[in-house]
Amino acid sequence: MLRTTLFSLFALGLTACMHFDTLEDDIAIQTHARDWRDEVIYQVLIDRFSDGDDGNNYLLDRENMARYHGGDWVGLEQRLDYIEDLGVTTLWISPVIKNIETDANVDGYHGYWAVDLTKPNLHFGDLNALRSLVAAAHDRDMLVVIDIVTNHMGQLFFYDMNLNGVPDIQLSGTGMRPQGSPVPGGFDQSGFTHLTEYDPDFNPDGIQAFTSLGPAGIAPIIFPYNPKTGHVTPMPEIFARPETYNRKGRTFNYDDPQQLLTGDFPGGLKDVNTTRYDVKVAMVDAYARWIELSDADGFRIDTVKHVEREFWRYFTQRVRQRLAKQGKTKFFMFGEAFDGDDALVGQFTKNDPPPPEELKQYTDNKDPGPTITGDQLDSAFYFPQHYRGFRNVMLDAGSTQELADLWAQKTTNYGTTPPAQSAGIAPYKVLVNFIDNHDVARFLYWASQNKVDKSPARQRALLHNALLLLFTAEGIPCLYYGTEQEFRGGNDPSNREDMWRPLPYLGQTSAPRPYDTGGPTFQWVQRLTGLRAAYPALRRGDAKVVYSTAHTADEPDAGIFAFERTGGDTPTYALVVLNTNQAHASSTKFEDMTMKVSAPKGAVLVDVLGDKQKFTVAGDGTLELSLAPVTGMVLVPQQDVK
Repeated sequence: MLRTTLFSLFALGLTACMHFDTLEDDIAIQTHARDWRDEVIYQVLIDRFSDGDDGNNYLLDRENMARYHGGDWVGLEQRLDYIEDLGVTTLWISPVIKNIETDANVDGYHGYWAVDLTKPNLHFGDLNALRSLVAAAHDRDMLVVIDIVTNHMGQLFFYDMNLNGVPDIQLSGTGMRPQGSPVPGGFDQSGFTHLTEYDPDFNPDGIQAFTSLGPAGIAPIIFPYNPKTGHVTPMPEIFARPETYNRKGRTFNYDDPQQLLTGDFPGGLKDVNTTRYDVKVAMVDAYARWIELSDADGFRIDTVKHVEREFWRYFTQRVRQRLAKQGKTKFFMFGEAFDGDDALVGQFTKNDPPPPEELKQYTDNKDPGPTITGDQLDSAFYFPQHYRGFRNVMLDAGSTQELADLWAQKTTNYGTTPPAQSAGIAPYKVLVNFIDNHDVARFLYWASQNKVDKSPARQRALLHNALLLLFTAEGIPCLYYGTEQEFRGGNDPSNREDMWRPLPYLGQTSAPRPYDTGGPTFQWVQRLTGLRAAYPALRRGDAKVVYSTAHTADEPDAGIFAFERTGGDTPTYALVVLNTNQAHASSTKFEDMTMKVSAPKGAVLVDVLGDKQKFTVAGDGTLELSLAPVTGMVLVPQQDVK
């Protein structure tokens, strides 16, 4: 096990000069974004991407997936050639702020365990390294999105439930049999109880204290101080106050709205009371400051569904207004609601007027900004499509009608007007599409479990077809790092592999060199990003499904899904046709029904994804195509071929 000893209290003091509180000089921030529909996002888990600076390699354990591995901002900057070759235009980087170092033998390498919102995570570098990364990306016309969390802080305190001043884990009973169950000998044994004061179950009345004499009221909370593990005084100062937190314990029932909004996140992550005016102001100030110091271009926001919509109205509007005064507009904010419920995910992008009692809070506190409106987030991480499109259809060959039905709900479930001073595009048109990410098993992990064909060729075909949908569907494609190298880890943390330790490609026995640009999936992604750049319809055209089917068996059209990209603010046209059936070739015709397209009759369409095969639209506007299993086409008018 490699666990370095470089880190010590002396080193902690020595590196304190790297904190940005000693580098408060502002830099000029400006608008680098043009049209977010043109972007291709690449999600990077900084700790796992590239180690460019040995100077911040303390407390590493590269053999343990739950520990720090050494990736940093310098390393990512050094690999921008690789990312640019892939066709990426936007970097989404993991949270930049100081985290709890380690807790319960797991490190805060991912960035979601905040302890100090005013300092950088020194494992990744100092403020100058972050600024250098952002500036280098801008020099290449690439944008940078920073991941943030407002719902919770790290495991900062414990509930002193037995009032003894130390964090206890209590075990009672033998655990051999449930209470009331008979055992040989004619007596009962008590049940098994495991209680940790760091992470007790939710109590709507607040976590309660008790002694041997009985109930003792609300349990006080205690912030332990241990610099070695990173349990230090939270900052800004407001986050060191008990009243800043809801203090109701761990969420265990996500269907209970009260638990969803006020419960601690499992693992002891402390839920912040985001209804408080002072908390809202502190969050705006802390996170807007990172943009003022780095010139980054957007936020990806974690755990959105666990925070009240009143918070999102205030936070997004005040951040946009503050940055716009300094010259940064089109600032893009998209939120993660880890849920397949489309209406739930979409609600955070809708413009619903705030109720009077919400506005009264700002009047009572003499809030200096403009009146809060219904504007919220620019976009959402499209989790419903992850489940219903990429899992059910592209991976499991389910009904393509399910994906068509999902798309048909966009204008109902998502915002249809751009928020003021935002990216300027209706949220339903810029949903962030993704196949997989750091919170779910990788696509190839599930492909390896395929019930029809587990061969390497079939796994790659499934992935390539899914990538085709990702890069041609309406919205912004987001690629999780390592997908292009055919990473195939299971659930967290197996899906957080080191980029410098690639696996063999599917069907091969030897691993490629790190950051290889010659692999089959890297080159496939490169091809798709090239098509997206070459044909504006694939970026900006409106999406219209022209063929979908409920058939999934031996029917001649089973697995066909086709959609046009045209209109909007581009006169160009593209037609994407996919066969998701894994058993046989399928066509865009069933009995007397043939796919009808909006391209004019007699138009010659060319497959620019494949071998430039040509097809002519019939006199009645129909187009009959046949595709091999798990393949696709991208058709554009012959005169537009590049």
